[in-house]
Amino acid sequence: SAQKPTHPGFQTNEYADAQLQEIVKKLRERANVYKEKLNDPVISSPEASPPASPKKAPPPPKEEKKDEKKDEKKDEKKEEKKEEAEAKPEEDHYCDMLCCKFKKPPLKKYMESMKLPDTIDSYTDRRYVAWLMLVTIAYNWNCWFIPMRYVFPYQTPSNTIYWFVIDVMCDICYLCDLIIFQPRVRFVKGGDIITDRAETAKFYHSTLKFRLDVLSVFPFDILYFFFGFNPALRANRMLKHNTFFEFNDRLEAIMEKAYIYRVIRTTGYLLFILHINACLYYWASDYEGIGSTRWVYDGEGNMYLRCYYWAVRSLITIGGLPEPQTLFEIVFQLLNYFMGVFVFSSLIGQMRDVIGAATAGQNYFRSCVDNTVSYMNTYSIPKLVQNRVRTWYEYTWDSQGMLDESELLEQMPTKMQLAVAIDVNFAIVNKVDLFKGCDTQMIYDMLLRLKSIVYLPGDFVCKKGEIGREMYIIKQGEVQVLGGPDGTKVLVTLRAGAVFGEISLLAAGGGNRRTANVVAHGFANLFILDKKTLNEILVHYPDSEKLLMKKAKVLLKQKGKPPPGPPVQQPRGLASLFGQKQETPKLFKAMLGGKGRDGLVKLLQLKKQQETRVKPQKKRVESTERAWANRVDENLALLQSTETQAETETKPKEEEKKPVEPPAPSAPPAPEEKPQADAKPAVMQRTTSKESLIISMTPSPRAGEGEILKVEIKEKEKK
Repeated sequence: SAQKPTHPGFQTNEYADAQLQEIVKKLRERANVYKEKLNDPVISSPEASPPASPKKAPPPPKEEKKDEKKDEKKDEKKEEKKEEAEAKPEEDHYCDMLCCKFKKPPLKKYMESMKLPDTIDSYTDRRYVAWLMLVTIAYNWNCWFIPMRYVFPYQTPSNTIYWFVIDVMCDICYLCDLIIFQPRVRFVKGGDIITDRAETAKFYHSTLKFRLDVLSVFPFDILYFFFGFNPALRANRMLKHNTFFEFNDRLEAIMEKAYIYRVIRTTGYLLFILHINACLYYWASDYEGIGSTRWVYDGEGNMYLRCYYWAVRSLITIGGLPEPQTLFEIVFQLLNYFMGVFVFSSLIGQMRDVIGAATAGQNYFRSCVDNTVSYMNTYSIPKLVQNRVRTWYEYTWDSQGMLDESELLEQMPTKMQLAVAIDVNFAIVNKVDLFKGCDTQMIYDMLLRLKSIVYLPGDFVCKKGEIGREMYIIKQGEVQVLGGPDGTKVLVTLRAGAVFGEISLLAAGGGNRRTANVVAHGFANLFILDKKTLNEILVHYPDSEKLLMKKAKVLLKQKGKPPPGPPVQQPRGLASLFGQKQETPKLFKAMLGGKGRDGLVKLLQLKKQQETRVKPQKKRVESTERAWANRVDENLALLQSTETQAETETKPKEEEKKPVEPPAPSAPPAPEEKPQADAKPAVMQRTTSKESLIISMTPSPRAGEGEILKVEIKEKEKK
C-alpha cells in the first residue's frame, strides 16, 4: 500500500484512512437513525442490532491448566446430576387413610413454605398477624380464667390436670413469641428499615416490651410445690398486654370494615369489666359469709350467673338491689357505684365514637343532600331538576362511596397519589390509541390531572357547534353519538376505554368546535382532560408533543373527509338510453309541497326572498351598463372618423367620376340613441352593427348575475 508523508516523523496509510472515514460515516448515519427513533417512537429502525462479539479470555498459565480441568470435570458432573434430577418426574406422595388415598405435597416443599424469613415486616406479613392472634387467645385465656379460678371454686383436684395442660400450652405460645417471632420484627431507625437479624434482636432486647414479656413467662409456677396449685401464682401472665394491643392495630389495618371489629372489641371490654365485678362480688360474699346477709350471695343457683347478674345491675346502676348492712358492704357498694359510673360512661362514649366514625361518611352524604334540597326549595327549582340532582347524589355515592375522590387523595403525598391513580386508572388510559407511543411518565402526570364526572341518562356531554376545550375518556358506562337531519339518529355507541373530543383538544387554531352531539346512554362515568392542563404537561415532554401533533393531523384529515355515501345505482334496461333526471326546481317544489294556501304562501315567500337578493344586483348592472354605453359611443365616434378617412384615400377615382351634387340644406344631426336605464336586463338585447365592429348584450346564463356585454371587432376585407 502506498504511503504519503503528512508530517515529518508521521505517516498514514491511504487505504486505512479511507476505511476509517467510511466507518465514521456509517456510525454517524446510524446515530442519526437512532436519534430519529428516540424523537419519534412510531418510526421503527430497519437496522437490526448487531450480536455481541464474544470476548476472548487470556490463555491460562500452564501450571493452572490441570487444576482448571479438574474443576471443569467436577462442574460437569454436578450439572449432569442436576439435569438427571430435573429429568426425573416428580414422585407423587400419597397418604393411605382407611380405604382412600390422598395426594399430599412432599415434606421438603411443605417445610420450605412454612419456613420463617430472617426478618418479619409487621405491617404486611399476614403470617405474623395470624401468630399474634394465637398469642392473643392465650392472653385472653389467662385474663378471663385466672381471676375466675382464684375466686370461684371451679378448680378442683379432679380437674386440675386439664387446667394445667392448657396453662402449659399458653406458656409455650408466650415462649415462642419471645424467642422466635419478636426478635425478627423489623424496625425503623433514622428513616431506614432495619432488616438485619442481629440488629432487630438487639433492638427488641432493649425495649420495655421485652422486659414485660420476660416477666410474663417467669416460672412462678414452681411455687406450686410449696403453696399448692394456686392460680394466683400465674397473675404475671396478664403482663403481655402489648401483644394484645398490637394485634388490634394490625387487624384493623388489614380489615375492609374495621369499625365492626372496634364495636366487638368495645363490647368485649364491657363484658370483661362485668366479669371482674362478678368475681369481686363473689369474693366479698365469701369474705362476709355466703348467705349471711341479704346483700351477699345466698348460695342458690349457678354461682357465676347469679353474681354476674348482680354485677350488671350494680355496675350499670339499674337499682333494685338489697341494701348493704355492714360497713364492709357499704364501702364495697359505694366503690362499685363510683367505678360503674366512670367505666360505663367511658365505654358508652367510646361506643358512640366508634359508631359515629363508622357512619361519618353516610352522615356527610346526608347533610350534603339535605343542604342541596333546601337550597333548591328556597329558589323554587322545578321538581324535574330536583329529582335529577337527587339521582346524581345517590348514584355517585353508591358507585364511589364518596362524592369527590380528589378530597381523599389530597391528604396523601404526590407519589402515593400517583400509585393509587396508576392502579385505578392506568389500565383504562393505556388502552387509548391516541396516547400509545407517548412517554410513560407523561401518562403518569396526566393521570393525576384527570377529573372524574358522572353523567345521568340522557345528559348531553357535548353539543354540536360548542367550543371544545376538553377531551373525554369513558371510564364506565356508554355514550351515544347522535346525528341525522333531526339530530336523533344514533351514529355510533362508545363504551369504556373510548375517547372523544380529542379533535377539539389537539386543534392548534380553529377547528375547535364540536362536530356532533354526544349523549349519555345510561349512567356514564367519564374522565375529563382540558386543553390548558394538557399543554402544561406537554411543555415538559416535547417528543410526546410532536407525536400527538402528528396524530392530530391524521385525525383531522380523516374527520375532514366526507363520509362515503351509498353507491349510485346505474340505470338498467331502456332507462340507460336517457340521461339522469334533473332535479325539480325549488319554486316548483314549493308550489307542489303544500296544499291550498300553504303552497301559494311558500311561493310568495320565495319570490320575495329572490327579489330582495336581485335588487342590489340590478342596481350594480345598470350602473355598469351606463358606463359601458358611454365608452362604446366614444369608441364608435373614433371608428367612424377613421373609416371615413380611409374611404376617401382608397376610392379617389370613383369620387371624381360622380357628379357634384349641390349641398343639401343644413339640418340638425339626429340625436344618438342612448341606452335606456329603466330597461330590464332579462329583455334588453341591443346590437350596433358596422362593417368592423359588433356590440351585443345578452342575459347571463346564471340567475341573478345580470347581463354580459360582448364587443367583437372584425378586420375589413381588402378589395
